[in-house]
Amino acid sequence: MTLGTGTPVLAAGETAAVGTTARDAADDPEIWADPRDPSRGVIFGTDKKAGLYVYDLAGKDRQFLAEGPLNNVDLRDGFTVNGKAQVLVGASDRRGTIAFYLLDPDSLAVTPWGRTPVKVSEPYGFCMGRVGDETVAVMVGKDGDVAQFTVSDQSGKPAVRLTRSFAVGSQAEGCVVDDAAGVLYVAEEAKGIWRYSLDPASGGARTHFAPAPSDILKPDVEGLTLLRDAGKTYLLASSQGDSAFAVWRVDGGESAYAGRFSIVPSNGVDAVTGTDGLAALGGPVGVFPEGLIVVQDDADTDGETTGPRARQNFKLVDWRAVKSALGIR
Repeated sequence: MTLGTGTPVLAAGETAAVGTTARDAADDPEIWADPRDPSRGVIFGTDKKAGLYVYDLAGKDRQFLAEGPLNNVDLRDGFTVNGKAQVLVGASDRRGTIAFYLLDPDSLAVTPWGRTPVKVSEPYGFCMGRVGDETVAVMVGKDGDVAQFTVSDQSGKPAVRLTRSFAVGSQAEGCVVDDAAGVLYVAEEAKGIWRYSLDPASGGARTHFAPAPSDILKPDVEGLTLLRDAGKTYLLASSQGDSAFAVWRVDGGESAYAGRFSIVPSNGVDAVTGTDGLAALGGPVGVFPEGLIVVQDDADTDGETTGPRARQNFKLVDWRAVKSALGIR
């Protein structure tokens, strides 16, 4: 894969490599930091050949759940099960289900909660949101067919209710929900980013937020994530074709392009190439005082463009470094 063409940003760290070697395996991360103590938290990372990794905020292994071919992962906290507040974690299982997990905010232990079948072409992209007291799950099929659900606890087990279905048009994966704005973003790999209302009554109505191919996005357009920083909201997207990440400010009903960055080697951490999924969390997260970005790297090795992709993992990036590189204030 090509080396990144965006403004250089140093990697701040990395996770341990996923256990599946010499195969395309690492895919999508997610981040949770305890709002009571942001030094406590975890990073999730899917291995789409094997299961779900749980890392600490420094990237060290905490737990592995051998749950099979999980593609994308997302979470929402404040979900009550049997009277206890939990963090609800969901992942797209390529065998045809949403796999749900519960993260105990006190112990940081993750346990499987259950699976619910979904009817899409092949579960690929997955994201979650909140609308009032309701938790929302969105599944993006490989062929660009999208299904939106509400998620609830029924007698201690997950239950989903389909609220709408629509078609993006061609292969799609990345998605993210802006809870505050009631907006769903979906990445169509060859054509760019679409913006939808999260309201099921809106059907498939949409706006072409960022087209591809373009100077900003080089197909495939992959992961999407949001970062909130001091009242501002930023959308980040993986431009896999040139190993870069695009950033827009998207709060207040307007959008403003802020630039592109790529992750370069630093302190023994290799560059990021061929990136797929990414996640971001603003505010204090572990040792990152203003926010953390985690991205998939398709080759956790030196000689990114020549050697085999023997290992894959996730790289950690300080949001302050991105802001400095792109002149975001």
